[in-house]
Amino acid sequence: MEAMKETVEESLREMRETFASGRTRSVKWRKTQLGAIIEMVKDNEDKLCDVLFQDLGKHSTEAFRDELGFVIRSATTALNCLDKWVVPKKTSLPLLFYPAKGKVLSEPYGTVLVLSSWNFPISLSLDPLIGAISAGNTVLLKASELSPNASAFLAKTIPAYLDNKAIKVIEGGPDVATILLKQQWDKIFFTGSPRIGKVILAAAAEHLTPVTLELGGKCPTIVDHHSVSKDMKSVVKRISGGKWGSASGQACISVDYILIEKSFASSLIDMLKPVIKSFFGENPKESGCLSRIVSKQHFQRLARLLNDPGVKASIVYGGSMDEDKLYVEPTILLDPPLDSEIMNEEIFGPILPIITLRDIQESIGFIKSKPKPLAIYAFTNDENLKTRILSETSSGSVTFNDVMIQYMCDALPFGGVGQSGIGRYHGKYSFECFSHDKAIMEGSLAMDLEARYPPWNSFKLNFIRLAFREDYFKLVLLMLGIIKK
Repeated sequence: MEAMKETVEESLREMRETFASGRTRSVKWRKTQLGAIIEMVKDNEDKLCDVLFQDLGKHSTEAFRDELGFVIRSATTALNCLDKWVVPKKTSLPLLFYPAKGKVLSEPYGTVLVLSSWNFPISLSLDPLIGAISAGNTVLLKASELSPNASAFLAKTIPAYLDNKAIKVIEGGPDVATILLKQQWDKIFFTGSPRIGKVILAAAAEHLTPVTLELGGKCPTIVDHHSVSKDMKSVVKRISGGKWGSASGQACISVDYILIEKSFASSLIDMLKPVIKSFFGENPKESGCLSRIVSKQHFQRLARLLNDPGVKASIVYGGSMDEDKLYVEPTILLDPPLDSEIMNEEIFGPILPIITLRDIQESIGFIKSKPKPLAIYAFTNDENLKTRILSETSSGSVTFNDVMIQYMCDALPFGGVGQSGIGRYHGKYSFECFSHDKAIMEGSLAMDLEARYPPWNSFKLNFIRLAFREDYFKLVLLMLGIIKK
């Protein structure tokens, strides 16, 4: 590890020197790197699909939808909008400050650390990188060791396309992450679990380093059957796609569990079963369309969750597992024990609990009793229920009548709240995530206000009182001696 420590320190030194040179602040440099990312993904589409299949068993179509296409779109958006993003934002100042002028200048933090996750190892590595580059930073990326083929691809390929004095990739596991976190960074961006997020936050606190933590949580899905009964086919299809169609449920924004009134639960289950078969056939394990579990450790965690006696008794569909192939069948649970582990930690797998309620309005209280999720999904056309969800719950996002699509929309910020994360990114929000907004005020020496300075007297106190209230009419009267207070 001593050699790795030296590598990290040398990389950090070179990146700091590059940033100090001012090269990365150039809009031309930023655009060149963004264009190179697009070129890299397009040139290596087949290789990228292959490594995603090797690491996670992702079908090439799923890989392009969730990772490659997403990265191309993100980089293209940044490339097209960068000229507008970097322009200082003028701001109007109160009349009291006349003739001073004010603006806000977005400046890069400096040298940033990006720690990405294994479930979307390409997009969760390159999308933060796009934001950091857009803002003019130098970047060190550590991809997850749990997706080793993707990590190796990024470590080998990024230096061939991007400025390797400003953008570096280091591979390794927790020991390497520990070395990285002992260094002083200007910004840390982490995607992963709340447990590791706490470690990141503690390490960042040592140097008062700003952080963005993209964590997770149990994302609930409310099904208000009363108001969407005519559209239940679409509802069921979208839920199924959001649970099993993206990394086999190994996604922080995946549908974690469903809340529905008890009287409609059996019909929902009856509708889910044929949709699963239409997606993955009679034998999902051989379909080629269902991603596998990332590792034996994660498989064993899911097996432990399912083997809880109370949980096992709640299985109404699926439940089979194959450790050799890291396969867990799409599984539906009906009312598993609420105190079970599966209902109190993020599932991150193809298991879907359905929790029944007497009245769908009770879903609000159920969600409020849990930590704040990254997303809340609600299939409803009831405006009162929508209002209650928005006003009475807290979450990173709320999506009505769909699932997961908010992640793909770079016009909206993506991020959590509370245990589901700190900060936001995507689109312009990624640029802002990696920028410091510096306030600029340009004063004038043409005039001065004596009330600013000692010696103090009642006139100056009255002037200051009126100035804070922005009562300019009375200020004029005070200065003319017409009023005394």
